Amino acid sequence: MIADSHCHAWRRWPYDLTVPDPDHRGSIEALLYEMDTHGVERAAVVCARIGAGNGGNGYGNDDNNTYVSTFAQKHPDRISAWVDFDCVWRTEHHTPGAPKRLQAELEINRAKGFTHYVEARNDGWLLTDEGHACFELAAKLQVVASLSISPAWLSDLRTIAQLYPTLPFLIHHMGGISCNSPTYSSDVMELVKCSAVPNINLKISGFNYSSALKWNFPYNDSQELFRSIYAAFGETRLFWASDFPASRDLLTYTQAIEVLRTHCNFVPQTAMELILGDNLNRLLNYPIHVSA
Repeated sequence: MIADSHCHAWRRWPYDLTVPDPDHRGSIEALLYEMDTHGVERAAVVCARIGAGNGGNGYGNDDNNTYVSTFAQKHPDRISAWVDFDCVWRTEHHTPGAPKRLQAELEINRAKGFTHYVEARNDGWLLTDEGHACFELAAKLQVVASLSISPAWLSDLRTIAQLYPTLPFLIHHMGGISCNSPTYSSDVMELVKCSAVPNINLKISGFNYSSALKWNFPYNDSQELFRSIYAAFGETRLFWASDFPASRDLLTYTQAIEVLRTHCNFVPQTAMELILGDNLNRLLNYPIHVSA
């Protein structure tokens, strides 16, 4: 099966007020159309309460957790909501009271996971008492922690993940590594170190973000980054994702699949099936990490 570990849906388009179709461009209906067209059976929708100048210059979406979760509750076989928790565009980001806010978002929306975006600079929050309390709660509730972090956070992530070994962590977009960064080699080394922590997983997405040329499909430099990731993490801890519709200006949903399925031909077919969907299907059915 094919399952998408990172996509979005918004009631109104959050990035640009001038689009002609703000009520459809990022909608759940548009996402389902792409899923049906491409044979994608399930999707984990990463909620993002962005827009109106916070995380995007389009229309506001303060209700995004509710918007996605309502649909997920009606169609649990297709959609899982990973709710926006204290992301960097929120005024409550890294302020006191985070564990209570996390519990409230998960309970109100009956969500099986949460997403947390941070700044590129590491402010140390993961290892604070509140950070510990949030991940302890997440482990207790058996949900998924979906994190948008830069390489600067990876050392702290390894520490917190080892403390909560049953909590699955999913890092967005191949660790947020830029192929033309002057620190590329050391960033890759930091990411490879994460493979030693069994409950740290990676979303195989954002080939366009990693590449030095964002438009240059099939992103040969990003494929080499993925080759290093695959060699370190193996086949059971990698999760394909489209990043639809945020990625639509640079690649289509078809390209988001084929950059992996067609162009990363160093991945055997059995491993490809795991990465394209079987791994996510397993995680959605049983959102807890069990060491081998």
